[in-house]
Amino acid sequence: MSAVRSVVIKLGTQSLADKTGQLDGAFLSRIASQVAQLRQKGLGVTIVSSGAIGSGMRELKLTKRPTDLAILQAVAAVGQRRLMDAWAAAFAPHSMCVAQILLTRDDIEERTRFLNLRNTIHAVHELGGVPIINENDTVSTDELVKITFGDNDILAAMVTHALRANLLVLLSVVDGLLDAAGKSVRLVRSIDEARRLVRTEKSSLGKGGMDSKLTAAKMVTEAGETMVVADGRMEDVLIRIINGEEVGTLFSPAARRLSSRIRWIGSVRPAGAVIVDEGAVRALVEKHKSLLPAGVKSVEGEFERGEIIAVKGPDGRVVARGLSNYGSKDIARIQGQKTAAVRSTLGDAAYEEVIHRNNLVVG
Repeated sequence: MSAVRSVVIKLGTQSLADKTGQLDGAFLSRIASQVAQLRQKGLGVTIVSSGAIGSGMRELKLTKRPTDLAILQAVAAVGQRRLMDAWAAAFAPHSMCVAQILLTRDDIEERTRFLNLRNTIHAVHELGGVPIINENDTVSTDELVKITFGDNDILAAMVTHALRANLLVLLSVVDGLLDAAGKSVRLVRSIDEARRLVRTEKSSLGKGGMDSKLTAAKMVTEAGETMVVADGRMEDVLIRIINGEEVGTLFSPAARRLSSRIRWIGSVRPAGAVIVDEGAVRALVEKHKSLLPAGVKSVEGEFERGEIIAVKGPDGRVVARGLSNYGSKDIARIQGQKTAAVRSTLGDAAYEEVIHRNNLVVG
């Protein structure tokens, strides 16, 4: 933790609410005080905050989360203002301003917007402010209906990627990952092993659960960064984490840090897929080679050159994803061909690789 210079802190809907379901202003003030202390230590701090729909429900006196999309978006529009007011009030005693940043999945998946997001957050830090990020529920549809971001756990991991932050802290209402006996697991080295311990319960207001937290952990740790899940109500929880105390569950990072570009490739939903043979799977996974046309057996979906696609083995399992040098129609023309045949088919438009190893994420 002594090496941490940038931290992303995510708070879920349930952790933000008091016993009556209202936004807990006193709790937000305690978090703001801890963030101010981290800033004094020289850390860049970014907050990912859920709570817009929950806040809107309270303000509109709704007792049940709406199911109609338009109503949900209207509730989020009412609640987002209330949420930001609460954060602004919490940071005011520290003379710190807050900056609202609302995101949809497209803001992450479009490369230029992804880079603009990073630049904006860095600029807010330089100006002494605290970025408060939330999913843009007022305009998004996939996220509300399909629960794409999982109560902002996945969004927080993507923001961590964008900033190349050293640490992601998910503040919950439990003391980290719980095993079958209900005891906290302090250290996780294997996400696959941790999934066997997962409890799938979700709160009435939140959309996530421990499973989405493990997905976020996989994204962050495979990129070479650290993640902690902890009880947000624990006294001075953020300070204790940064000081290296055994708080919550720590997910240890991989040995190698990935570049921002590779992290982005791993975050984007694939536009389509190619099915490859076993030889290609071994070349990609074991030898870290590029994907050549000869190893491709078929194409799924329609996509253009330069889009992110999934690579599936013969059994349909995704083994990698990457930036395609070809559109789906051209891949269908050259699949299974050696390099000489590819050049004969496509002429000067031919690339040796369908996906170059420098633009490929395995796993």
